[in-house]
Amino acid sequence: YFWSLEKIKAPVTLVSTSVTRFQVGASLFASNIGSGHFIGLAGSGAAAGIGAIAYEWNGMFMVLLLGWLFLPIYISSGVTTMPEYLQRRFGGRRTQLFIAVLSLFIYIFTKISVDMYAGAVFIQLALKWNIYLALVLLLSVTALYTVAGGLAAVIYTDAAQTAIMLAGALTLMGFSFAEVGGWNALMQGYANAIPSVRVPNTTCGIPRDDAFHIFRDPVNSDLPWPGAIIGMSIPSMWYWCSDQVIVQRSLAAKTLTHAKGGSLLAAYLKVLPFFAIMLPGMISRILYTDEVACADPDLCKQICGNAVGCSDIAYAKLVMELLPAGLRGLMMAVMIAALMSSLTSIFNSSSTIFTMDLWKSFRSHASEWELMIVGRVFVLVLVLVSVLWIPVVQASQGGQLFIYIQSISTYLQPPVSIIFLMGCFWRRTNEKGAFWGLTVGLTVGCIRMLLDFIYPAPPCYEEDNRPVVLKYVHYLYFSVLLSFITLAVVVGVTSLQHSFHPVSHGLDPNPGPNAAMHAQTIALPPPCFTHGVVFSGPPGVSPSSYYCLSIIMTQANLCVTCPKNADPELCCCFMAKFNSTGV
Repeated sequence: YFWSLEKIKAPVTLVSTSVTRFQVGASLFASNIGSGHFIGLAGSGAAAGIGAIAYEWNGMFMVLLLGWLFLPIYISSGVTTMPEYLQRRFGGRRTQLFIAVLSLFIYIFTKISVDMYAGAVFIQLALKWNIYLALVLLLSVTALYTVAGGLAAVIYTDAAQTAIMLAGALTLMGFSFAEVGGWNALMQGYANAIPSVRVPNTTCGIPRDDAFHIFRDPVNSDLPWPGAIIGMSIPSMWYWCSDQVIVQRSLAAKTLTHAKGGSLLAAYLKVLPFFAIMLPGMISRILYTDEVACADPDLCKQICGNAVGCSDIAYAKLVMELLPAGLRGLMMAVMIAALMSSLTSIFNSSSTIFTMDLWKSFRSHASEWELMIVGRVFVLVLVLVSVLWIPVVQASQGGQLFIYIQSISTYLQPPVSIIFLMGCFWRRTNEKGAFWGLTVGLTVGCIRMLLDFIYPAPPCYEEDNRPVVLKYVHYLYFSVLLSFITLAVVVGVTSLQHSFHPVSHGLDPNPGPNAAMHAQTIALPPPCFTHGVVFSGPPGVSPSSYYCLSIIMTQANLCVTCPKNADPELCCCFMAKFNSTGV
């Protein structure tokens, strides 16, 4: 772990570590449960039953992994962004830049555009506003307190919005169950919620037989149980354990104990979406079958503007039709709070990644004022690109927003999860192994994602003529396959590299317990991290021209010796002693 005795000023995009466990937990939950969850999870419940809740309950375990396994490593490393951790762990810049750019693309594909579309669905149904005008107003307010207040404003606002979201969602749940007649009526009514207008001689609009099963058939179901256990966990690990949006909130905690407490609180809160979001979505199908479960493309186009299905209007339909006027206003506030909470988290984290990992790579002496302006401008660009992506989101995965999110995640996130996992827990992993594993894995994932866009899943009334890899390899199974490919490349390249260069450059993932206290910094770039101590080659010398080897610590003495095959002119050998101020 890298620790420097010299105190540096915290980046403008971060906040001092002063946040308690309750605020951390509430912020983690609010950042996760955005408007995309209210629209998407309820829509998946209306379309296919409770299967999609497996994603939520899987997240309960992943957020605990963050607090107890990954977060101690990140805190000890002294990093502010996740790409920065990879740079300190492996050395070099290309892996850091790769992850930074990829993270921003993932935010566009699975976060910003999704949340904006979800908000647009609700606003269109609730207020009859022009979609894009409503989005401009919401985004303006969201961006205002994000860029004005930094992460502190975002976290404290998230804590308040969590209370609002839970109060409103649980209230709607109560009204929904009262209207449908309880749990038994829900199970009976859902099985009979078949729209009156359907495409003849098809199964379109008929509820699934396994609608009330989480673990489903491993071959012919929409969520096969092996994929739900293994394939789902890999991208979920990226989201909860190495995504800047999530980890940044935990890094802002007062202490590691508060960070762990926040993870535990978030895990408990993750139980609630099943009752407060998914079940109301299923009830909406029962109450408004012809609209929510529409199966005729022309009719669907008239109802919600989407020919592939209208299940995503399930939650908003409940709000507008079931609640009295006063509570309807409360739920409108809940939906807007969810949208703004999620977007502020993403905007702040995206700005942090762009300024600290990308902009400072090209302008290392940029002032705080410059970083602030650049971060704000970048957020505007990110929003514009995301708006252009909304039509793709709307037409994907049969109109199920939540399934679109998860499918894109399985194409892009498993390689990143493997790199972080290997970097944290396999000491031998080196920079070349990480970079080429990431490159090969993402290339394969992007090919599958492009094929999905070129050959979208056909409606239920059409024959499936897609390529075999799309037709028979479920995206959750593809997640497992992609992870094995990435893992094989990382291990293979690392092993080949070790056969020629037995010592890897980078941050030791498992230093001794006192490494953080004894680690010192020798200010000679570029860095080589070994045994918790930071060393560098001579100024102006390429990292490939030297090795950092044979570091021996005996009491207060430190010796660095040169490798036998090194050019003596390119190798620094010296003795040093620790004192209270440094080396």
